[in-house]
Amino acid sequence: MHKEIVYQDYAPQVITQLDSGGAFLTVKNGDQANIMTIGWGTMGTIWGKPILMVMVRYSRHTYGMLEKAGEFTISVPLNRDLSKELLICGRQSGREIDKFKECRFTPLKGQVVGTPVIKECPLHFECRVVYQQAMEPGQLTPALRDKWYKNSDYHVLYFGEIVASYLTE
Repeated sequence: MHKEIVYQDYAPQVITQLDSGGAFLTVKNGDQANIMTIGWGTMGTIWGKPILMVMVRYSRHTYGMLEKAGEFTISVPLNRDLSKELLICGRQSGREIDKFKECRFTPLKGQVVGTPVIKECPLHFECRVVYQQAMEPGQLTPALRDKWYKNSDYHVLYFGEIVASYLTE
């Protein structure tokens, strides 16, 4: 069962969860779905639309899938301890394992997009990419570049319009 929510009502919890352990980004291309842990992102209003911005490195399997799919979902564990699953989805590659099977996650059909959400998480956002921007390394401060991008594996920023936000039981 789904309970529609206003995304802003849960923005503080989402930001706290990103800081304290992460959330799950799911993308689906064709018959293949992949889950990636995210720890960086933000929510707000841009272009008069509710936006969830996420960052995906070029080296990630999710990057190629997201480029083709143009949509993603975010499933947030909130008060559930899914720390083991967050580690698996952050450290293992979907090129080698099926993370749904590895984590014993149940994919639930999205309400609006074709990408599933994770049943074991209570909070979900479905997003369609409305803008993306490759990072410009020269625009980063040297301190950030030295700390986060020593190997030059930069991010692409994906701005997803939130087309559905809800809680599941």
